[in-house]
Amino acid sequence: MAIHSKLSTLMGEKRYNIQYVYEKTGIARATVSNLYHDRVKRVDFETLNRLCELFDCDAGDIIQYTKDE
Repeated sequence: MAIHSKLSTLMGEKRYNIQYVYEKTGIARATVSNLYHDRVKRVDFETLNRLCELFDCDAGDIIQYTKDE
């Protein structure tokens, strides 16, 4: 897949754990976990919005596109 989640990197920089992100955003814990482990197939705009608010960042800081070789 060419799109990857960078949530684990952001969480590591802020020293946030999955439970903290879940509590602060209201995003389902399973969704946060799947984003953290880069196991998602799709992301809802509201989920991105809540993460951007929490991390004070842009959507491009959470998801990354890389060309398949």
